[in-house]
Amino acid sequence: MSEKVLVVDQEKCTGCRQCELVCSVYHTGSSNPSRSRIRVVKWEHEGIYLPLICNHCEKAYCLEVCPTKACHREPELNHRVVIDKNLCIGCKTCIMACPFDHPFFDVKEQVTVKCDFCDGDPQCVAFCYAKAIMFLDADTIQIPKKREAANKVLESIKQIR
Repeated sequence: MSEKVLVVDQEKCTGCRQCELVCSVYHTGSSNPSRSRIRVVKWEHEGIYLPLICNHCEKAYCLEVCPTKACHREPELNHRVVIDKNLCIGCKTCIMACPFDHPFFDVKEQVTVKCDFCDGDPQCVAFCYAKAIMFLDADTIQIPKKREAANKVLESIKQIR
């Protein structure tokens, strides 16, 4: 089975935040987007909306700084980075270490949480009517397309500043 990844097409995102809502319902049973594992950053005046998701980085700083090893790789899950809530002490060190503003702190459970692809069936993808979030085979995503998308996001952010 090939590795799958979440891919965001920032140009399609309408900022509806439906992804945040369904994520919170799926993971916590409550419709509370502040407990979601995906966050939409909005720049209203520029019309830019960017869903932030975990990149499951090859060099994951969250893993390196976690004092309890709650952040770790799961070999049976294509080596994705996961957080064991039973080991998490809520120190937020992993949040500070992440260059992509992920993971997030769940104030109700007092632990750090992050995207886990909803165990292979990401609800943000299923409920994204604009089709801005996709769950694709990592092999099918071409490096030039990734670079082009990253450059578009970078240029958008530069225009805001």
